[in-house]
Amino acid sequence: MFTYIQPRFEKGRVLKTEMLEQVRDYPRVLANIEYDEYSDGILSGAHVTVDPAELIVAPGLVKFRGHLYMLEQSQRLFYEATENEQILRIRFEDNGSDRDFERLAGMLILDEQQPSANELELGRFKLKQGAVLRSDYIDFADMVTEFNTWNPVSACYAGIGQCTLRPEVIHRFARELLQTGTQEAADYAFAFMALNTQRVERTVLEHYIAARNQTELVSGSNMKLHRQLTVILQDAARGKRSSSRWGNRSPGGRMIVD
Repeated sequence: MFTYIQPRFEKGRVLKTEMLEQVRDYPRVLANIEYDEYSDGILSGAHVTVDPAELIVAPGLVKFRGHLYMLEQSQRLFYEATENEQILRIRFEDNGSDRDFERLAGMLILDEQQPSANELELGRFKLKQGAVLRSDYIDFADMVTEFNTWNPVSACYAGIGQCTLRPEVIHRFARELLQTGTQEAADYAFAFMALNTQRVERTVLEHYIAARNQTELVSGSNMKLHRQLTVILQDAARGKRSSSRWGNRSPGGRMIVD
């Protein structure tokens, strides 16, 4: 049955163990219910900003293998120019569990290794000697510039059942899409929806891309989603209309090669 329990902390009453347990357990139970259907990944926060010599990871909440991990204070990681791809990720491991406590921790790691099965990616970059790492982008396509640019696109952002793109990536796409003056009703519908929500599920992105470009529905990496969305922006900027379900449908279709 559904229950509502609120401990009564009043003068003259005996403080019972059950009352303290209720206060202790309620936030965790509530969070577990809220995020039960979400995939592993970033649930909220954990934004990465760039300083001249450090990456700054803001407080955030992530999920990994059913456990919720919280970063309560910003953390800084030193970086340097190696001209090779460096990947910032969270590595999850036991942190000294014993008979009294299950202790798990997610440690920030920055090196040139690809994420392993017990890691979640926050972003990546390649920095040339003498160059400055940046996170201010010219446009949506510029977010994945190979060198000297912080790339948040491949970050694992939690969604219902599977991860999706970070909100700031999708919001940037939506704003630029509206700025093109697109004539597609689908573009306006998607952009307004995307700007009005925190998280756009991966299946929504994939169906929008397939319908907009008249391609088959195909799953792919975050980088592939970004490439396909970039093509849509380019077409919209040129005033190119799609022959989709929202317009006059014609035989044939487009193919995007990964």
